[in-house]
Amino acid sequence: MAQETDNSDREEIVVIGQGLPETPAAPAYSERKLEREQILSAPSGRIEEALGAVAGVQQFRRSDSRSSNPSAQGVTLRALGGNATSRALVLLDGVPMSDPFFGYIPFAALLPEQLRGVTVTRGGGSGPFGAGALAGTIALTSADLATIGRISGSVLVNDRGGTEASASLGTDLGQGFVVASGRWDRGEGFFTTPRSQRVAASAPAAFESVSGQIRAVAPLTETLEMQARLLAFDDQRTLRFEGADSSASGQDASIRVVSRGAWQVDALAYVQARNFSNIVISSTRFVKVLDQSNTPTTGIGGKLELRPPVGPDHVLRFGVDYRRSEGELQEQPFSAFTGNLRARRRAGGSTSDFGVFLEDDWTLGDLILTGGIRADRTTIKNGFFREENAAGAVTADNQFADRSDWTVTWRGGGLFRPTRQLAVRAAAYRGLRLPTLNELYRPFVVFPVVTQANAALDVEKLKGFEAGIDWTPMDGLAFSATAFGNRVENAIANVTLTPTLRQRQNLPAIDARGLEFGARVSRGQISFDGTLAYTDAKVDGSGQSLALDGNRPPQTPRLAAAATLAWKPMEEGMLSLSLRHVGKQFESDQETDVLPAATTLGAFARIPLRDGFALVLRGENLLDETIVTRNSRGAIDLGVPRTVWAGVRYGF
Repeated sequence: MAQETDNSDREEIVVIGQGLPETPAAPAYSERKLEREQILSAPSGRIEEALGAVAGVQQFRRSDSRSSNPSAQGVTLRALGGNATSRALVLLDGVPMSDPFFGYIPFAALLPEQLRGVTVTRGGGSGPFGAGALAGTIALTSADLATIGRISGSVLVNDRGGTEASASLGTDLGQGFVVASGRWDRGEGFFTTPRSQRVAASAPAAFESVSGQIRAVAPLTETLEMQARLLAFDDQRTLRFEGADSSASGQDASIRVVSRGAWQVDALAYVQARNFSNIVISSTRFVKVLDQSNTPTTGIGGKLELRPPVGPDHVLRFGVDYRRSEGELQEQPFSAFTGNLRARRRAGGSTSDFGVFLEDDWTLGDLILTGGIRADRTTIKNGFFREENAAGAVTADNQFADRSDWTVTWRGGGLFRPTRQLAVRAAAYRGLRLPTLNELYRPFVVFPVVTQANAALDVEKLKGFEAGIDWTPMDGLAFSATAFGNRVENAIANVTLTPTLRQRQNLPAIDARGLEFGARVSRGQISFDGTLAYTDAKVDGSGQSLALDGNRPPQTPRLAAAATLAWKPMEEGMLSLSLRHVGKQFESDQETDVLPAATTLGAFARIPLRDGFALVLRGENLLDETIVTRNSRGAIDLGVPRTVWAGVRYGF
């Protein structure tokens, strides 16, 4: 009898492996969810393409993480771009994933096979998410053992000899579980340089990335759960020329404790050790002119959120969060004519953000109201730039003044359901983003253009509003429409000073107004998912930036659209076609050097074999559209050409 009672008690403990649930008012902000199947059926197999199913999600450049410089992988929403740093906050189980020094997202570190789903919140302000959610929040949620399976894996090869391999092993951990997983991608790549511009030194965009993680989830009591993760990755790439190699690497650790008792608690702590290197090759003499050899960076942070029992009609949450970044650049310029070392440079510092937040959702029948306030104390400290000549004599030794400030932001909204099929929503909000160490202290070169850092950069601040409807006329049909207006004050941009010189500066503002549409249809074996975003974004310029007034920010399209049509003719079998369109963009803030509009077609097929195995076929850019990703006064880079993959999967 005692043994039966013990077994019964153990069965009552349910391991979730996630954070606290969304609050009732979360849909008051413009949300779009991606389910696991949609993530795993991306034609490229990359998480960044899966996110592209939400029109308006964009990286600084059109290249994916196989053929771009890692430092250009900033993510933004609602055309609030023009900067390679992320203006959207990307979270993996609550942990910010942006690089502590640069602010880019290490997509090669993120394993699509391990995800349960993604929630994209466009706009919404900072709120309880934490600072950095300027343009919105992209929340990635890991899958549990039951979803992933105890053993799963895949191996694929493409028509250029590139390979992709992933594997996952999981087991029970008491009444919890532990999963170890990894992925290895490699390939000789394709020529990003058009045939007409290639020289003897031109090289295909070779890449090799490895990522692995161990995730454990275990109950501590019936209502208390601990989640822990160790993640490590290494990403090597070559871009344009032989020897133009870059690398990004990292080791992350996080621990999270979630209580689902009367007092709900979400407590999170994490540490990140990251590094970056990059070699710049002259585009005229094709020799090394800059070796950014080392960028050691550390990020630490955490969050504590409390939800007290305040009755069935309210969800009150309050708490604190913190993030600190510290790092430095180490680089050496070389003469393009002699190859001799010219100087040694070091630059860096630290930034931090401590936030306090309070938010309440109030349910009044068919009406849900939400409101919250947040205060952030930001600091920029220990900034320096030091340069020595080749003989070791100091030629520059700059120490920048420490700065700190408090910023108060708020957000509020409402969701009204006049019928079961219709929801009307509206929201207004504010947010902020602290300049990255990269923007403050690191100059960079995309030969022959030099971009200077600026240690005097101020915090970016967002003001936004939106209104929309969600209509579900029947099961399997869902439509949404949103109108929004966002204004980023003190927007950080690379401002052109001369044809070969730019500097990071705070623009007075970037204004973006637009419309977003979404549709989902599921009828029997056929399903459709589509989104469209139209945005009119303009620079508000004055002073040194007066010439930019009214211009569209760089790398910002007016129109973006995505659509996927899927057919499931059998259990575990699937065929899908994915269409992606991005409108015309400008390379620079001068509205010169056009990146033409591009429309690509992708395909995915999963054909079940036997005993859990499946044949997988994928096609990227099947119509072989020319995708211009960079245009520097006629010097062109191209995105992925037609690429066909074939392989097998087991367990998913």
